[in-house]
Amino acid sequence: MELRTGTRMLLRVAANVMLLFACFMGSARAADVPPKQIAARIELYAIQTLTLSDQQFLKGDGNGKPVTITGQLRIAQGSGRLPVVVLQHGSGGVSSNVDVWSRELNEIGVSTFVLDGFTGRGLTSVNSDQASLGRLNFILDIYRALDILARHPRVDSTRIALMGFSRGGQATLYASLRRFNRMWNTSGVEFAAYVPFYPDCMTTYSSDDDIVNRPIRIFAGTPDDYDPISVCKPYVERLRKAGHDVEVTEYPNAPHAFDIPLLPRPAAVYPTYQTVRNCRIREEADGVLINIETKRPFTYQDTCVERGPHMGYDPAAAQAATEAVEKFLKSVFKLN
Repeated sequence: MELRTGTRMLLRVAANVMLLFACFMGSARAADVPPKQIAARIELYAIQTLTLSDQQFLKGDGNGKPVTITGQLRIAQGSGRLPVVVLQHGSGGVSSNVDVWSRELNEIGVSTFVLDGFTGRGLTSVNSDQASLGRLNFILDIYRALDILARHPRVDSTRIALMGFSRGGQATLYASLRRFNRMWNTSGVEFAAYVPFYPDCMTTYSSDDDIVNRPIRIFAGTPDDYDPISVCKPYVERLRKAGHDVEVTEYPNAPHAFDIPLLPRPAAVYPTYQTVRNCRIREEADGVLINIETKRPFTYQDTCVERGPHMGYDPAAAQAATEAVEKFLKSVFKLN
């Protein structure tokens, strides 16, 4: 009996020590987080949107499948109406970089609105099956987020920027088209700036040089073999010739998804992931997307679609991009 009692006492002491240790470590981790990175308030939103084919989107056909997606608003510390950055994930869903960016932006006094375009559609990733969701759905989702933010009492609707990654970067870049805004943006407001990270530029849309009069800043790496930045450069030049404020920041050693801290270093090959890096696609009449080489409607069974791009984390490029984006947004939002 004495041994059992002693054993129980030792177990209680051990449990208390472990509890104290866990509390200490939790406090230490909390202390490691810069105070301004802690959101003053977090709100979750159900967003009514549609799942559409790309052709339906391009035609303005609203007869898609109704779906409810979600958004997370992290309100930064501060008072009154604050600027907001809408964050749109890529083909892998809401990754660790989205969380990092949310905290970094909160630290400079900018709220964030993270869109999850997958979970409500029963998806977790489309990297290996890009045909499972039309490319342009995210643009509609983004405009639906504007409907919420435009009337939120803690949001300055004149200071909302859009930032996206890969597939979300493509949506960010082309959400700037006046044509798409006319067809789908019912919020009554426009984004103050667009910040695409390593976007897919392989598709040419009708009137895609007619964009809203807002700055665009593109960030990508030279060795990116998922969405090559070299394909974006001719489009950027067309936009500049049309008088638009567009810049590309290119990092010489940064692979695709270079700002996702949980990816491997150095970059690794992902053998099942699909890339359209060698495809050239063009919108033609009635919203049909044509493979320029075959002159037939594009599909993910086309021979130009390949697998096996590289992805990886580059801390130097991630840090440089963070500093550049924060400097840009402070200027756009007129922050001290």
